Amino acid sequence: MIFATIGLFVFSLVMFRFVPQQFFPDSTRPELMVDIELAEGASLKATQAQAEKFEALLKQRPGIANFVGYVGSGSPRFYLPLDQQLPATNFAQFVVLADDIQAREDVRQWLIDEVVPQFGDVQLRVTRLENGPPVGYPVQFRVSGEHIDRVQAIARQVMAKVRENPHTTNVNLNWSEPSKVVRLVVDQERARVLGVSSAQIAQFLTSSLSGMSVSTYREGNRQIGMLLRGPDDERTQLDMLASLAIPTAGGTSVPLSQVARLESTFEDGIIWHRDRLPTVTVRADIGDGTQPVGVVEQIVPTLAKIREALPDGYLLETGGTVEDSARGQDSIKAGLPLFLAVVATLLMLQLRSFSRAAMVLVTAPLGIIGATLFLLLFRVPFGFVAMLGTIALAGMIMRNSVILIDQIQQDIDAGHDRWHAIIDATVRRFRPIVLTALAAVLAMIPLSRSAFYGSMAISIMGGLIVGTVLTLVFLPALYAAWFRVRPDEAGS
Repeated sequence: MIFATIGLFVFSLVMFRFVPQQFFPDSTRPELMVDIELAEGASLKATQAQAEKFEALLKQRPGIANFVGYVGSGSPRFYLPLDQQLPATNFAQFVVLADDIQAREDVRQWLIDEVVPQFGDVQLRVTRLENGPPVGYPVQFRVSGEHIDRVQAIARQVMAKVRENPHTTNVNLNWSEPSKVVRLVVDQERARVLGVSSAQIAQFLTSSLSGMSVSTYREGNRQIGMLLRGPDDERTQLDMLASLAIPTAGGTSVPLSQVARLESTFEDGIIWHRDRLPTVTVRADIGDGTQPVGVVEQIVPTLAKIREALPDGYLLETGGTVEDSARGQDSIKAGLPLFLAVVATLLMLQLRSFSRAAMVLVTAPLGIIGATLFLLLFRVPFGFVAMLGTIALAGMIMRNSVILIDQIQQDIDAGHDRWHAIIDATVRRFRPIVLTALAAVLAMIPLSRSAFYGSMAISIMGGLIVGTVLTLVFLPALYAAWFRVRPDEAGS
């Protein structure tokens, strides 16, 4: 029996590799988040036009209770794990509230299949709300280095490999598109002759284009700033910029074209840094029901050649769900030594024996056998909440072991021979151990249908059922082998 249990435990560890890995499941709230992102440098008017086009499609779709759109920024935090977006002129976000969960899924599929192809010139992303810490794109790879051009080139190579995976969709970079800008190159010699300085030119253009604060208007208890700026024609028509009249120190004015020239060029509208290094993130969604951990495990081997060819000082790191999941597991691992120390101390106080305390600790991992079986049987992914349930499961199994071992010791102290003490204690404690385990299993049935706690309930139910059986069968055999109890002791 001992070797059979050890074999089952090893087999469950091998089969655990086939259990889908997950950080947190999607929320069951009826909202959908729709992100509309235009090319870098796009104006608010262009973004507004795309938002109005999308809004017109939503009005015609049944199953939507209401929706709200935000142009130039993301939605305010109406839900704690919401992945909030930074303000940007090329970004708009819609919160679409469906009638129910089924309507939400129907609307989501309609958006992906029919609406997204109508927005070929923009990037449109449809997502459910998340549970747990906000992750954003589930698949992410970060490329960091000193030189921006080289970092972007490496990121494009990584993006090509991510696109080759059949499970990924909406693959993109968090920044790569340069935006068109107009630079003002001042002719310093001519400017000095005409009595105009660079500071005066900058101040004049700022007041004319952006506006200069000249006063404050008070209305009740509110203060409203008053700006002085040029007319709309000067601010919206680029060809009129060269004709702006700049005042000189002598009291006259000269056209801007007399002291400077305009140059059109491209530059990065935003540069993300991580650890003070320019960093480009390759991001992707998952088009089917595959878990992010499995998709990343498929992509990582394809990046081996890119990783080997990285210059010194350049990094290729994995982010997204995998990184956040590892961070959560590390936080639990950091507390495990204290947990084991406290458990061992309590077992010693209860059993007053190193051998018996060690025997109880040996039975703690047996729950993984049933947890793996039930997770595979019900096709439930193993996530952060399920890991917490597995840790709690170890405590439940150790409690049953303590009850049984303590009863065996009581019978021995009462004068029974060790062989019959093991048998009688197992028979007498069979009912209370089974009933307490059954009560815990039945209590988990309502939770098993929960999207958030379902994996934890399935893990506890399977582990407790198998762990209870092994406690009543494996533990007596282990006790007899550990203390070398023989059947002939009954006769003596």
